[in-house]
Amino acid sequence: MHCVKLLGQRLFARGFDRQVAEIHIGTAILNGFTALSIPHAVATE
Repeated sequence: MHCVKLLGQRLFARGFDRQVAEIHIGTAILNGFTALSIPHAVATE
């Protein structure tokens, strides 16, 4: 929840559909940041 709040404390869009889109965009951004920091395990022999 802390990471979501880092993107902003409130929604800027007025309409409900646009608020939903704004939340989806924020989630996509957070998922992108998370994907960058996930280590990939490589099996070595």
